[in-house]
Amino acid sequence: MRTVISRRSVRAGLLSAAVAGSLLLGATGCSGDEDKTGLPKDYKVVAGTQLCGGNSISADASKALKVITGASRFEASSKSYTVAQAASDLALATPDLTVGREDACRVFTPIGTPHFKLVITWRLADSAPTDSPAAPEFTVLKMGDETLAAADKAYVFFACRSDKLVGSSGEAHIVIGVERGGMPKDPQDNVRALKNAYATVAHSFSLAMAKQLRCENNGGLPARPVLDPA
Repeated sequence: MRTVISRRSVRAGLLSAAVAGSLLLGATGCSGDEDKTGLPKDYKVVAGTQLCGGNSISADASKALKVITGASRFEASSKSYTVAQAASDLALATPDLTVGREDACRVFTPIGTPHFKLVITWRLADSAPTDSPAAPEFTVLKMGDETLAAADKAYVFFACRSDKLVGSSGEAHIVIGVERGGMPKDPQDNVRALKNAYATVAHSFSLAMAKQLRCENNGGLPARPVLDPA
């Protein structure tokens, strides 16, 4: 019999990981020798739709990134942070539920602008979410098995059946997170807009991951984000 982990248990693990991750500042997406300006030679600034290897941040999600960060241009993602690489890592990890939260992509505002870091993560769960109540900071949305949106993070839960998940009888329960790095600030008056923005980015990457994994019916995810509360 499969051991069932409640939604509250999964959520607790995610939030603990997010708090731990927020204490560490990651390196920028580019690397290499510096040029005369002091920047790495391969340093680039790109639009939101070009992040994470492309084809993972939709036009809607790019607009949402501006709501979250205040920026419309970002540091180009490292070649190791793409939706294709994240999907490959997840497929190889399935069904090992001991694998913790893994970074799929990191988003940074450009050097010389106000610093902002956003981390997109993936995680494996052993079941779909249960009906346990969500924490007060979250709004529950009807995307995938469930989506939880807060003013500084969002998580999309979805089930994937695919021939690419050879180690799990072809099925996995996946959680995609979008979390603010660093110490979050208390939003004053735009909580709903921020919740919608985080959910939109999480939906975009989740859908891209589902397509990359060839999940049946795209893991039950809608083509566009659904932001009405469940």
